[in-house]
Amino acid sequence: MSESPKLSTKIIVAGGFGAGKTTFIGAISEVPPVRTEGAVTAASTGVDDLSATPDKTSTTVAMDFGRITLDNDLTLYLFGTPGQSRFMFMWDDLARGALGAVILADTRRLAESFHAIDYFERQYPLPFVLALNEFEGAERYPEETLRDALDLQPHIPIVDCDARDRESVRGVLVSLVQHAMVLSQSQGRHLVH
Repeated sequence: MSESPKLSTKIIVAGGFGAGKTTFIGAISEVPPVRTEGAVTAASTGVDDLSATPDKTSTTVAMDFGRITLDNDLTLYLFGTPGQSRFMFMWDDLARGALGAVILADTRRLAESFHAIDYFERQYPLPFVLALNEFEGAERYPEETLRDALDLQPHIPIVDCDARDRESVRGVLVSLVQHAMVLSQSQGRHLVH
């Protein structure tokens, strides 16, 4: 009896500064995640907005990396982008060959999501889902309000997420894979050759 071949693909985890991308990858990775963290120092004063994340002491300066196997036949390689716009020059290299992206959003700072949404809609089109990271004290908004505020098309999934919780993160990744499959079928493309 032969096993079906294992498939693997690349997923991008993007979003604004302090949205929880490193936590998201760390919560789900079945291998110790690779992190490229730098200390938040006085040099970032006036550059990085720490008002919503005053306890943040480090930030991703290149990428985060993790791996998760879904249903024993699909392995996802997760690449987290740095959140600051000054590091966006790295995004093309990270996104090359990816199946899709998770855009992690903090509803206290929705404007921080604009760069990632615009990037994956226009600059480097990839299927994506918007995952609302559930920070304590953050306001909850109706889906229509979020779609209007972020100018999101109706077919883009919006999912709730707790970036600290493995099952919540897994649900977001499954939503992205399903969304990418539906889009590829509607466009007559194959996701994996």
